[in-house]
Amino acid sequence: METTGPARQPFRWASVTKLLTTLAALDAVQRGLLGLDEPAGPPGSTIRHLLAHASGLAFDSDALLAKPGQRRIYSNRGIELVAEVVAARSGQPFERLLADEILLPLGLSGTRLDGSPAWGATGPLTDLMNLAVELASPSLVNEDLLAQATRVAFPGLSGVLPGFGRQDNCDWGLGFEIRDSKAPHWTGSRNSPGTFGHFGRSGSFLWVDPVARLACAGLADRDFDEWARQAWPKLADDLLTAYAA
Repeated sequence: METTGPARQPFRWASVTKLLTTLAALDAVQRGLLGLDEPAGPPGSTIRHLLAHASGLAFDSDALLAKPGQRRIYSNRGIELVAEVVAARSGQPFERLLADEILLPLGLSGTRLDGSPAWGATGPLTDLMNLAVELASPSLVNEDLLAQATRVAFPGLSGVLPGFGRQDNCDWGLGFEIRDSKAPHWTGSRNSPGTFGHFGRSGSFLWVDPVARLACAGLADRDFDEWARQAWPKLADDLLTAYAA
């Protein structure tokens, strides 16, 4: 495990927070508190639709922009609804559940949720890297369940990948964005189609390439912009080339 920069300094994770919330939801599934195909959100939607950004909900409200399963509409609100259901089933606030069931067991002692379950986490790079290790080789969530979450859900849906524009196949798993054949993209051209992860507007990212058996994560004090569009794919390709050699 190699790092550069202030690895123990907390930074905003922004939308990479969704990976923590997804793990909490998957953990609730394996504990029998939640079903992926139970109704949730707008009529016709399920937990699976909400996690896969396929419920039709708008970005940050309960407005319905499409019928469930018809379009990939990136929705913070959908992730928040999943967290609300998980919290209700567990009988405790989501922040406490996340700390007890996910953060502490995975050793993410420097990370806290201070805001929305879709974007409110803050923590150091060391914790984000521990999360990457868990996603590459799961110990908390059943391996088969995580594999289901990192495969494309509702394939063939078009949509907009934030920061990178419209994609004819805007593939997403359950909480995890799937690289597949998207172009342009924030990972590299050498990343396998099965690469999964997330990035955030705070300049944060995490990806796992199961074919290369490599993971990469980053945090920044500079919000996502053109610098990230240029730097992240090159970094990914350079890493994959170096480790292949």
